[in-house]
Amino acid sequence: MVGRKSNAWAAKDSSAHLSPYSFHLREAGKDDILMRVLYCGLDHTDLHQMKGELASSTTNYPLVPGHEVVGEVLELGSEVKKFSIGDIVGVGGIIGSCGECSLCNSNMEQYCNQIIFPYNDIYKDGTPTQGGFSSLMVIHQSFAVKIPEKLAPEQAAPLLRAGVTAYSPLKQFMNSGQIIKGGILGLGGVGHLGVLIAKAMGHHVTVISSSEKKRKEAMEHLHADAFLVSTDEAEMKRESNSLDYILDTVPAVHPMSSYLLLLKPEGKLIIVGAAPEPLQFLPSEIILGKKAILGSFIGSVTEMQELLNFWVEKGLTTMIEVVKMDYVNKAFERMERNDVRYRFVLDVAGSNLE
Repeated sequence: MVGRKSNAWAAKDSSAHLSPYSFHLREAGKDDILMRVLYCGLDHTDLHQMKGELASSTTNYPLVPGHEVVGEVLELGSEVKKFSIGDIVGVGGIIGSCGECSLCNSNMEQYCNQIIFPYNDIYKDGTPTQGGFSSLMVIHQSFAVKIPEKLAPEQAAPLLRAGVTAYSPLKQFMNSGQIIKGGILGLGGVGHLGVLIAKAMGHHVTVISSSEKKRKEAMEHLHADAFLVSTDEAEMKRESNSLDYILDTVPAVHPMSSYLLLLKPEGKLIIVGAAPEPLQFLPSEIILGKKAILGSFIGSVTEMQELLNFWVEKGLTTMIEVVKMDYVNKAFERMERNDVRYRFVLDVAGSNLE
């Protein structure tokens, strides 16, 4: 049995052009909530998936993207205890897992080998998943979080994927009792949130960029402590062995050698940007210094809730540009050119989806 109809915008082929589309939701179960989508963030992963550029998966069309979703609860399954009708809730990078393995039982469900993505995946009942560029979604209660009352819903959207992608690996350096010197590589959607989060954790933050273009933004708008131009060899050499970590948010192919030189002995290069092609480094660049290259994938549902509460506690503001659905194709074009400060958020409920 299929559920009710949801209006959406979808990519029909690898041109990644979005246009109106409708589909039927899966039938809601006893642990599910039905939510009306209010806002949804735009992410580079959406674009890679729409274009069929992710080597890890084949894109199935029509594809409704969107995995930074904020909505209002309209209906509750009989076993839902976590939410009430009218609650404002958020959904991030995954909407399902096995629920039984050691990872699922230790707040690391994003690494379960049976995770289900919000779009371009198949739910447990065999229904194709479609994302937040749609009027309605059905979500299992375990994969939604409550948006704090003091946080505007459009402000919350980017935190549910981009924000937690930065927060999850950075929280290992929180409350260390010493001054942590961190680098944020790339100043896009994830990068700008990484700067704000690291600063709120008390870190000394250096923004690393390929040109001078973003120095003013980094220093004056985001209040970074330092700015480093990666193409300036002399400057990079002067700063060698200076950082405890680098959060690499760049979703494109880039050289790694110069960044590894910036790390202190036992420093960590943490990769969160999903470059579509292999990255390269020399083994000696990590052996000489006992350095580590790590990966981190989004964050857990628990970490999403932690970040939302942290955001309110620290009085932080997400830097966003809110647009209607009829602007979405232009927004993706601008995002490809890095022409946004720093994150687009779709006003889904305020848009005509038909």
